[in-house]
Amino acid sequence: MAVRLGVFGAILAVMALWEIVAPRRQPVIGRLSRWPRHFALIVLDTVIVRALFPLSAVGAAFWAESHRFGLFGVWSAPGWLAFGASFLLLDLTIYAQHVLFHLSPLLWRLHRVHHADPDFDVTTGIRFHPGEMLLSLAIKCVAIIALGAPAGAVAAFEIVLNATSLFNHANARLPDPLDHLLRRIVVTPDMHRIHHSVIRRETDSNFGFNLPWWDWLFGTYRAAPALGQEGMQIGLAEFSDPAELALWRILLQPLRRIPQNSPSGQSAVGKENASFRSL
Repeated sequence: MAVRLGVFGAILAVMALWEIVAPRRQPVIGRLSRWPRHFALIVLDTVIVRALFPLSAVGAAFWAESHRFGLFGVWSAPGWLAFGASFLLLDLTIYAQHVLFHLSPLLWRLHRVHHADPDFDVTTGIRFHPGEMLLSLAIKCVAIIALGAPAGAVAAFEIVLNATSLFNHANARLPDPLDHLLRRIVVTPDMHRIHHSVIRRETDSNFGFNLPWWDWLFGTYRAAPALGQEGMQIGLAEFSDPAELALWRILLQPLRRIPQNSPSGQSAVGKENASFRSL
C-alpha cells in the first residue's frame, strides 16, 4: 500500500506539472472548480471501499495462494509464466469490465459519472462513483481468485494500472511521433481522450486503460477524433452545467434518469460500431 500510494502521488505530481508546462488542450473549466471535488470523491471512494470491502486485490491473491485455489494454484506453472499471464489476463478483465459498463444501462449510470467530467485532465482519472469502485474491486477479486494469480503479479498490476490511469487521462502534450510509438505498448492521453468525446461512437472506442492491444484485437480502436484533439468536445451534453460539479450531484447522478434517445442515455454501444456489434 505504501508503494502504491507513493507511486500514485509521484505520477499525479508529474502529470499535473506536465499539464501546466505543456498542455494538449486549453482547459474548459478551471482546476479550482473541479479538483477539490475530484479529490474529495477519491477520499470518499477509498473510505467506502475499505469499509464495505476490506479484502483488497492483493489480499484476494494471498487467500487464493494459501488455499491453492484457481488456475495457477492447481497448475504448477513457472513463476514467470504465472506472473506474466496473470498480468495480461487481469488487464483483459479490466477491458471487458469497461465494455460491460458501457453496454449495460444500469452499469452505465454508475460509469457515466466518470464521463460527465466536462474537462479532461489527470484528475479525471480519479473521478469514479463509489458504486463503480466497489463493483470493479469485486470483479477484479473474482478474476484474481479464479486465476490463482500470484500476489506479486497483482501488486504490480495495481501499481501499473493506477499509474497509467493518471498518465492517459492527463492533459499532456506528447510529440506525435512519440505518441504513435508509445501506442504500441501503452494507452496514451491522445488515445484515451477520444473515449471521453461527447460523440457516442467515439465514447464507445479505446476502452483500454493500460494496454492498447485489446482495442486493436476486438475492433474498438479509434486513431483520432472526428474534430481533432483540440476541436473535440469532452464530457456528456446532459451534464455540462457547471452546477453538476457539486459533489452531492456527482454522487446522486446515477439516480437521475436520462432519456434513452439522448447521447448519454444510450447505454448500449452505438449502432454505428459494426465491429463491436459482432462481439
